[in-house]
Amino acid sequence: MSVRLPFKPLGIPIRIHYTLWLVFLLIAWSLATGYMPSQYKGLSTITYWAIGVVSALLLFVSVLVHELAHSYVAKKNGLPIARITLFFFGGVSEIREEPKNPSLEVRMAAAGPLTSFAIAAVFGALWYLNTVAQGWVGLTATFQYAALINVLLGGFNLLPAFPLDGGRVLRGAVWGRSGNVIRATNLASRIGEAFAYAMMLGGFASIFFGNLVDGIWFIFLGWFLKSSADASRNQTVMSEALAGVKVGDVMTRDVISVQPDMTVQRLVSDFFLVRTHGGYPVLQGGNLLGIVTLQCVRALPRDRWSDTKVGDIMVSCERMVTIESEAGASDAMAKMGRQRVGRLLVTTRDNKLLGILTNGDIMRAIQVRMDLGL
Repeated sequence: MSVRLPFKPLGIPIRIHYTLWLVFLLIAWSLATGYMPSQYKGLSTITYWAIGVVSALLLFVSVLVHELAHSYVAKKNGLPIARITLFFFGGVSEIREEPKNPSLEVRMAAAGPLTSFAIAAVFGALWYLNTVAQGWVGLTATFQYAALINVLLGGFNLLPAFPLDGGRVLRGAVWGRSGNVIRATNLASRIGEAFAYAMMLGGFASIFFGNLVDGIWFIFLGWFLKSSADASRNQTVMSEALAGVKVGDVMTRDVISVQPDMTVQRLVSDFFLVRTHGGYPVLQGGNLLGIVTLQCVRALPRDRWSDTKVGDIMVSCERMVTIESEAGASDAMAKMGRQRVGRLLVTTRDNKLLGILTNGDIMRAIQVRMDLGL
């Protein structure tokens, strides 16, 4: 669950995950009631809260700019950006394709930390100038925190723990030397997992010694790092296994179809109950009209199955998700993920049905190519 911002920097949609609001409040509260009063004594409660809120806002703006730096390099080199999402642990740029060469991988990964360090330098200069000029202490506190947090943000992301930026730099370097992106990804992922387990172990140790809050943060960060490393490694392996594979190479050509005037009762008894498919194209006279799925049937009350036609509940051509046979299989997999569907109808430009592609078809193709070492 997230909210889309009304503006698009660099033409990229920005979404705010609901968990970010909770973290924003927690950071503002901890700064207003703990960190700032200990560093800058004698200010009013309202001033501490103002500093806390503005500092928390600057943190997330800094994270957004960090992610925009990644996205800028990616877009400049032809990689499509779906969106940037800010959430509980920071931000992520959702890049629809993996970098095609190790040099681009390194440049994309390094752009974020370098940007964070540049932001830190700007706020550090503002902090110094305001201190020398004996300006308002609220600005001094805010500038100092913004500089510090950006140094920490850049430094943390430079850890050689995939999929952090430093881990991606490491993967790019190993990829460039070995020429094997899978081997480089596996090495970087193992290092990332080691860091993740170390963070979780440190978190449990912190809890044991009485530091509950920091311990929980370290455990969650370690778990997130481990999950992200696994997901990124799987994505890379699948993308490489599907390199050069077209939809037409792996789709099911002998497609079982149904007629629009068939009753839903017959569809259930003769197709869904005796076959393994979760959806069937609807054809009439060789023309594709739509697709009917289990979801379509579930939306219809059971007492209406016998007098309702398939054509009345199908997903029409205008709303169904299709793809052409010459499209890449990895693009098809990404499209299914974005659209949250388990199958794509493979059609010609004039909407003639050529076949059907399911998640199962793609997984089988990946497994066979991996077994054969292709």
